[in-house]
Amino acid sequence: MRVIVTGASGFIGRQAVAALHALGHSVIAVGRGSPPSDDCQWIKADLLAPGGVEAIANSASADVLLHLAWTTRHGLYWNDLVNLEWLSATVELVTALAKRGTRRVCVAGTCFEYDWPEDRDCDEVHTNTATHTLYDAAKSSCNRVLAQITRQMGVSFSWARLFYLYGPAEHPERLVASVCRAVLAGEKARCSSGWAMRDFMDVRDAGAALARLAVSHIEGPVNIASGEAVLIRDVVLAIGKLAERPDLIALGEIPDRPGDPPRISACIARLRQEVRCEPAHSLEQGLRNALSYWQERRASQ
Repeated sequence: MRVIVTGASGFIGRQAVAALHALGHSVIAVGRGSPPSDDCQWIKADLLAPGGVEAIANSASADVLLHLAWTTRHGLYWNDLVNLEWLSATVELVTALAKRGTRRVCVAGTCFEYDWPEDRDCDEVHTNTATHTLYDAAKSSCNRVLAQITRQMGVSFSWARLFYLYGPAEHPERLVASVCRAVLAGEKARCSSGWAMRDFMDVRDAGAALARLAVSHIEGPVNIASGEAVLIRDVVLAIGKLAERPDLIALGEIPDRPGDPPRISACIARLRQEVRCEPAHSLEQGLRNALSYWQERRASQ
């Protein structure tokens, strides 16, 4: 299959492109950065620029769209009004490609669409959705609008709800990256109490799951997650142990955020049974790889 991947040069996009190549598919990569690999057609484009969507739609034809591009400005995207621009651009892109023959669309959503249960995992069918920020409100609206459009246009549509991803090339201020960077520099890793539970997934596993979901015929929302709820403090302590610097982990030095949900975790029955995809990396393996990535970055500076 020919697959267009937007956000292809990003944190998740690079992994999805590699996974699609490994599955034997042809990739048309779209992004604002540099090409994720040498073996894909590259379209450097900005979906939010005037004429950006039409430029992409006119540049290549594809069987499948895997749409990962969205605002990810760290610390800002939660309530950034640009989320509304991404909602509009996404609807425009899907419509434009469907008119040109694309018959399958997979778009990245977020676990923040859920009304998180305190005592169980988020399930695509039974867990209610809720609005927490402009980011997840825009994503949730996008899902509902695209479900209607694709149905009318006879296009297969899936919605990938991403949970807590970490790994190579993530933003340096995100949790796993920031703790890795601190302990490798011999500095104190200041953290909250860490008693909340989250579902952490290696971004390489997320890329593999997205690739398989994109080229499948599965409809509707699918959780992209590890299926394991772990305490944030256990993740942070594990990094300190792997780096042989447990003394640098400073839990409780940053106040817990008011209203922070005690648990955000995923049921991955659909991922396992329908997409037939299992996470390949344990948490320890993923954290070790993340440490190695930041260690190499330090050595190259």
